[in-house]
Amino acid sequence: MDSLKIICPNGHLGFAPLRTESFEIGVKAAPDYIAADSGSDDVGPVPLGSDTSTSPESWQRHDLEQMLLASRKLKVPMVIGSAGDTGSNSRVDLYVSIIKDLARKHGLPKFRLGYFYSEVSKSDLRARMDKGGAVRGLDGFQDLSFSELDATDRIVAMAGVHPYLHLLGQGADVIIGGRSSDAAVFAAPALHHGFPADNAYYLGKVLECASFCAEPYGGKETVMGEISQDDVRATAMHPQQRCTIASVSGHAMYERSNPYEEFFAGGKLDMTHCHYEQISERTTRITGSRFIPDTQTKVKLEGAGKVGERYVGICGIRDPYTVANVDAVIGWARDQVKARFGSEGYQLHYTVYGRDGVMGPLEPLRDKPGHELCVMVQGVAPTREMAEEVAMIGLRQMFYARLPDVKGTAGSVAFPLDEVLHASPAYRWTLNHTIEVADPMELFSTHMTEAGV
Repeated sequence: MDSLKIICPNGHLGFAPLRTESFEIGVKAAPDYIAADSGSDDVGPVPLGSDTSTSPESWQRHDLEQMLLASRKLKVPMVIGSAGDTGSNSRVDLYVSIIKDLARKHGLPKFRLGYFYSEVSKSDLRARMDKGGAVRGLDGFQDLSFSELDATDRIVAMAGVHPYLHLLGQGADVIIGGRSSDAAVFAAPALHHGFPADNAYYLGKVLECASFCAEPYGGKETVMGEISQDDVRATAMHPQQRCTIASVSGHAMYERSNPYEEFFAGGKLDMTHCHYEQISERTTRITGSRFIPDTQTKVKLEGAGKVGERYVGICGIRDPYTVANVDAVIGWARDQVKARFGSEGYQLHYTVYGRDGVMGPLEPLRDKPGHELCVMVQGVAPTREMAEEVAMIGLRQMFYARLPDVKGTAGSVAFPLDEVLHASPAYRWTLNHTIEVADPMELFSTHMTEAGV
């Protein structure tokens, strides 16, 4: 074929439902594939560690249903990556089950349903480390130690294009992927049909977040990517959006420590010399991207470990003197928790919104807080009972804080709720690492089944 067209209706399937109007326009444009990524570590370590989804199942089912019915109507493949937010084995199984349920519900003729798993067992990783295999840290993480491995509850490997290519080669009509690179979901079909890696990986990069590469901003709208031997073209499907030089090139730099590079299992996409050309009101043409293969394949690993149970409380501060001395108020409350529980065995966190709640110590206006503050208090401890008490003391003692110039007996903080709330358990990232592999498929197991009637 001269070119291949893929539509992406959602940059994070299920996180918010796709918009059906632009999706239907995309379907009418006769794409060769319908694909979407469904995962992100932006949601933090809790879903991976607890093996849950951060997105409601009904929203995930909605998007899967829209995409499945369209793909079967057009008789084109459907590809989903990083199932259920994390791509863990249970999330893959959930999506496979949903696809089968939807196929029965709508009486769809039988089709081939491929899927792969991305979880890596702690025992397997330990065995590799015992044999001298180094697990190298990324972004400030130290190389993996056995103690950090022991503190980990769940690990997933980030697949590249390889499991998708394997399943496409087996004739899969629908693919549900475990944890994988966002761009691999789209690059794999292009590679499967013989298009060059230089363009295929850029196609994945431009499509991974759907309408984030278009303007004006509009989440969950469908975008079409078209690849040829010579270029990639991005077109907004929503009538009021357009893919422009600014929006497409800007998205290429999105979420990059280096705005011109993106790494995959097996190589690196170099966007240094990309050229962007507006060829119609809603379409931008891209040339000049390069894919540089690695001599040694490295696979990224993500892991999360439980810290403890968690309770959360909120208070507001409007009194100017208390605002100016909020650190002293927090210090008082911390001392009361310490008097009850000592210095260890729990965590107590304060986030001050209106001063530095978003950027923390990087906030340049930290010494110029707003006229009112919101303080979120988190208590983390081994048991729910202890976490609740840590949070309760840490919150309520702000009401009783004694400051030098305070003469009154009434507290100077306000509580929107007279309680602390049980939240999800607290987890932390334990693995943000890479491991060298001899075969890019060795951490991923592929499977094929049937769905439909």
